[in-house]
Amino acid sequence: MKPWLVLNSGSCAPAFNMAMDEALLEAMPRLQQPVLRFYGWTLPAATFGYFQKFGEVSAATKLRPLIRRPTGGGVVPHDADWTYSAVFPAGHEWHSLKAEDSYRRIHEWIQAAFSNMEVPTALAPCCKKVTLGEGGTGQCFVGHEKHDLLWSGRKIAGAAQRRNKLGLLIQGSVQPPPIPLERADWEKAMKHAGMALFGVQSTNLQPDSTLTSAADVICATKYSTPTYNEKR
Repeated sequence: MKPWLVLNSGSCAPAFNMAMDEALLEAMPRLQQPVLRFYGWTLPAATFGYFQKFGEVSAATKLRPLIRRPTGGGVVPHDADWTYSAVFPAGHEWHSLKAEDSYRRIHEWIQAAFSNMEVPTALAPCCKKVTLGEGGTGQCFVGHEKHDLLWSGRKIAGAAQRRNKLGLLIQGSVQPPPIPLERADWEKAMKHAGMALFGVQSTNLQPDSTLTSAADVICATKYSTPTYNEKR
């Protein structure tokens, strides 16, 4: 069995959600265990990729606030999604994977969880691009990339990644299909699928003051500020 920590944050403010993910990445040298985090949103919001231009993003969605993620990717609406992150310390096998392989692996995990819920999904074999005229440029859930998770041909799960010397951060969003599903059941299915696929033995993480204080500082000085969110 491989020990993992699971953090269920509940619903948090948009800026704090991004700050906690970054704080977890910064805490990897201390924690030395992967963390699977589930979280929600206290109000509708949208996040966008680190390298995107704020002006283009603000025109692409009416959701506010707009928060720049620490990871790449496109615009993600957080008005009805199930959000998670997976964080790995440097030296962990996931940290050593190529970006395409860790992207595929996280979506195989989610696919297995949906399979446990008797919801058939498939990994996209290739990308499907959309043009600016179709309203899709820069939006994560319009079109799809290779290894995105599809339900009835529609993308329902995507993710973005950041690797550095501290570890690997994967931030993911699941836009649940329009069938009767409960988020709590999906989170439970994720834990079972993690054990079946990767031998994950999960233990609940109770954030200590060091972690929460770090997240509070990052939230106040970075993700809550126009200086960061609108910097390009």
